[in-house]
Amino acid sequence: MLIEINGVKINYELEGKEGNPCLTFSNSLAANLNMWDPQAEYFKENYRILRYDTRGHGQSEATEPPYSLETLADDVVGLWAQIGINKSHFIGLSLGGMIGQSLALRYPEKLLSVAVCDSRADCPEQYRNNWHQRIPEVEKNGIDPLVEPTITRWFTEECINARPEMMDEVRKMVGATSKEGYIGCAQAILGLNYLDSLDTIELPSIFIVGAQDTGTPPEAAKAMHDKVSGSIYREINPAAHVSNMENPVAFNQALEDFLINI
Repeated sequence: MLIEINGVKINYELEGKEGNPCLTFSNSLAANLNMWDPQAEYFKENYRILRYDTRGHGQSEATEPPYSLETLADDVVGLWAQIGINKSHFIGLSLGGMIGQSLALRYPEKLLSVAVCDSRADCPEQYRNNWHQRIPEVEKNGIDPLVEPTITRWFTEECINARPEMMDEVRKMVGATSKEGYIGCAQAILGLNYLDSLDTIELPSIFIVGAQDTGTPPEAAKAMHDKVSGSIYREINPAAHVSNMENPVAFNQALEDFLINI
């Protein structure tokens, strides 16, 4: 369904029994709400499941870049307000995890908990340089040249070889991302600077990361975990960057164990 939030049309899906606690899922850069299919199916019996396409992704409208993480977080708050969700658990992967940090820092009263998955809280020089290289490439050549490199970053070689049908679906998902949406969100990532503020978060928090994630490696997740008092850290093995799709059984178990103990 499309709904206008902050002057932008945002696509979302809401399923599960009304009145159950809400789980809000936020996609990575170059993905859409379908990346959370394994989690929606697993959790929908006991939770209200809200998935949405980040601005400029999937069926959500792309506005002119640049974006900021705060703007992307405000889209979520606006969506909750429009559809009547007062409080929600929030689960975000990569870019979605950065949005989750913004929400936890700026709108803690709207969250039941936060799960930051395969993400990071800072933008060190090498990480920043990757984006400074990638943004002009997309400006010049569009998304298509990034599809195969994205696949190899997101999944282990074993997963790529064993699950060709899933890889084809992921290729379509990445390739369908709008140029403006990709660039806008990449520029938002360049503004990432939450690490020193994470010690103010008092929400129930979990940091989940694929053991083979090279994009946002376990060290980055551990650094966030160390900052948030009482938080939980879980590695998903095997899994690379998109751990919820590569190893949904282990991912779902880690998330469920966290949720039922809040």
